[in-house]
Amino acid sequence: MSTAPLTASEVDELAVRFEERTPQELLAWAADRFGDRIVLTCSWQFQSSVLVHMLHELGATVRIVELDTGLLFPETHATREALIERYGITVDTIRPQRTVDEQALDEGPELWTRQPDRCCELRKVLPLMRALDGMDAWITGIRREQSPTRANARPVELDETRGVVKIQPLVTWSVEDVMGYLYAHDVPFNELHTRGYRSIGCMPCTQAVLDGDDERSGRWAGTDKIECGLHLPAQAVPESAPDTPS
Repeated sequence: MSTAPLTASEVDELAVRFEERTPQELLAWAADRFGDRIVLTCSWQFQSSVLVHMLHELGATVRIVELDTGLLFPETHATREALIERYGITVDTIRPQRTVDEQALDEGPELWTRQPDRCCELRKVLPLMRALDGMDAWITGIRREQSPTRANARPVELDETRGVVKIQPLVTWSVEDVMGYLYAHDVPFNELHTRGYRSIGCMPCTQAVLDGDDERSGRWAGTDKIECGLHLPAQAVPESAPDTPS
C-alpha cells in the first residue's frame, strides 16, 4: 500500500477550506501542490468536459488518463477526440490486460451480465491502479447529487488504500450547474447526455433514464449495483486477475 502525501487531519482541514471555494480555486491549488504527480481520470461524461476546460483556462498542465474498457460508446470516443482537438490535450489510454474477446475465453461470454463486479474489476479497477501508480493526487468528477453513495463526498478526500488524495472540484454542483457551464463556455460534451443518458459507462451496462430518476439509475439497471468500484476502497487483487501494462 502506498503512503499518502497528506495526513487524514490535513485532508479534513482542506475539505473544510475548499467547501465554499470555487472548483477553479481547488484545481489551481491542487495543480500547484502536486505538480507532475496529479492525474485527472476522464470517462468523457460531462464532468470530464468541464474539468478539461477549467484546467485549460487555468493553464494547468495535468496528466489526463482514460480507462478504455473496450466497451465504450462511439459517442464517448467522439467526445474524447473533440476535446483533444479543442484544447490540444494529450490523453494516456490505459486498457485492461485482456480484450473483451480474450476475457470471454477466460471468464465466459458477457461477464457483465453474470458478474458485473468482476467485470468492472478487470476492466476498470485494475487499470485504475496502473493510472494511479506514482501519483499523489487524483482529480475526479464526482458530484453529491449523483447517487446516495456519493451524497457525502467532499472536495478533498483521502484514499488511504491507493495512497492518493482525491480532488473533487464539482462535488456541490447540480446537473443544471454542469450543463449551464458547458453551454456558457461552448465546451464539447458527450451527446448521449442530450438523449436521456445522465450517467454514461460501458454500452452493455448503461441506459437512458427518466426525468427525476437518480443520475446513476441507468447504470446496471435491474440490479442493486450502482458503483463500478473506482470510488470504493480498493480490494486485494486476486491471483487469477493479473493486470499489466499493455
